[in-house]
Amino acid sequence: MKTSISVLTLAAMLAAGGTVLAAPTADQVAAEAAADPGASAAYRTPAKGSASAKPATKAAKAQPPKPQSSDLQARYVESKDIFQTASLRNTYVSPDYRLFRGDTMSLLVVGFPDGIGIDKITVGLDGYVQLPYVGSVKMEGLTLDEAKQVVLNSLNQYLRVPDLTLMITKYGPRKVYVMGEVKKPGIQDMTIDNMNAYAALASAGGWARKGRSTRVQILRVIDGTMYYRTLNMKAYTVRHDLTQNVALENGDILYVPKTNGIKFDTDVMPYINAWSMYKALTD
Repeated sequence: MKTSISVLTLAAMLAAGGTVLAAPTADQVAAEAAADPGASAAYRTPAKGSASAKPATKAAKAQPPKPQSSDLQARYVESKDIFQTASLRNTYVSPDYRLFRGDTMSLLVVGFPDGIGIDKITVGLDGYVQLPYVGSVKMEGLTLDEAKQVVLNSLNQYLRVPDLTLMITKYGPRKVYVMGEVKKPGIQDMTIDNMNAYAALASAGGWARKGRSTRVQILRVIDGTMYYRTLNMKAYTVRHDLTQNVALENGDILYVPKTNGIKFDTDVMPYINAWSMYKALTD
């Protein structure tokens, strides 16, 4: 009786470009065993429970489990509280504004009419500014009042500075990832005064003909968890529902799907991967 290979196994081997060898017949095994008693061992299948079968079983158990989509979905959370409605007024000049990479500030030091060798400082990509006498000082994420105190404390180690003034003269650029059914998908360069969902979609050329403007998703990753909210941008543009236009943060993702139904594996997972690549390029 001949040993056969299943059609699916054969197709898989051919697709992989491998060489397919026919299984030996019982007569061939017997003939080779008579000529060389040890040769037939190559064709023997270890009996269930035998010692030779155990190493393969252990090796199979040692393989790490594949990540399940349910594990990924646990880190994909719907939340309306994370995303705030975009304001019609410029709120970036408020006392709560925190310095960002690329922000440039004017530095006026009281008692030094000719300055101290520098009149402007810019927050670098690493979040630091360069100060005379002091060197690198961390500034990203600080309010202006906090930044002023840091500069004063740093300079007073070398100069007697009674007081100083910090004033932002230029805001650093922000970047948002707009993907899906839009005319110009990809990273969109935004300014501080248009960081909202509608402006980001407009920057990407608007949604395409097959795009669902009623099911736009905004996604934001915080501490390894991706939060999302579904926006009805048609309601924003037609009915002027201002709650559907939310404020954005640097690194947010906007995704316009083709259909009303959004499948996690096919619609969201590619953009989680895209977000990881985007962060690697922009951080």
